[in-house]
Amino acid sequence: MNGRVAIVTGTGQGLGRAFAKGLAAKGAKVVIAEINEAAGTAVADEITADGGDALAIATDVANSESVNNMVEQALCAFSGIDILVNNAALLSKLERKPMIELTDDDWGDALQVNATGAFYCARAVVPAMQKAQWGRIINLSSDTAIFPPIGATFAHYITSKAALIGLTRALARELGSDGITVNAVMPGATETEVNRSAARREHQMVHVVPLQSIPRVEVPEDLVGAVQFLASDDASFITGQCLPVNGGIAFI
Repeated sequence: MNGRVAIVTGTGQGLGRAFAKGLAAKGAKVVIAEINEAAGTAVADEITADGGDALAIATDVANSESVNNMVEQALCAFSGIDILVNNAALLSKLERKPMIELTDDDWGDALQVNATGAFYCARAVVPAMQKAQWGRIINLSSDTAIFPPIGATFAHYITSKAALIGLTRALARELGSDGITVNAVMPGATETEVNRSAARREHQMVHVVPLQSIPRVEVPEDLVGAVQFLASDDASFITGQCLPVNGGIAFI
């Protein structure tokens, strides 16, 4: 990936941080698109300290003007955009509750960030990719979009992640002739440095890990290889696909 320019959204911690560092380790120049400016700058500093090339840009993916500004800055700095990893999402801040108790704001916030934000970012980068006739868009969905847990009480989150599957397949059809591939990665329940409730951790250990073929907690590093591969030349004939990376969980 030497010389490739990659935008990773939601990069201040967790999966986004791991993806940014993983792409930088392969030689990509990484744009850290993160709403928390201090956290984004810290990740960029980590990458540059390791000898990589990174630029942090404060970005709210739920705001199209903010996204367009981020892409303009990235193009000014690096003269191109090759890879987009749509990772930014609301998860820990979403409240689990029965669907009849979800407010308009609960629903709207989840869809605006998790689905519409990915659309805004893709729309902003595609012209540069079309000009180059090369591009990789990778959307972070979730295995719950295909197999929602029984009694999940998380309809707003699950629906937002299911929307990314539709976006992935629609854009793959539309952009394939431009040399742009669009795929999705579907993580399972992943443990990151983001603060989780004790109840959520207990649920993961009791109800999720025992169903996996690999019976341990998933961590961000488990997903980095999939993103690196889909962003590479080796994946040039793979598009419109949704890859579960969840330890081989069995759903009954």
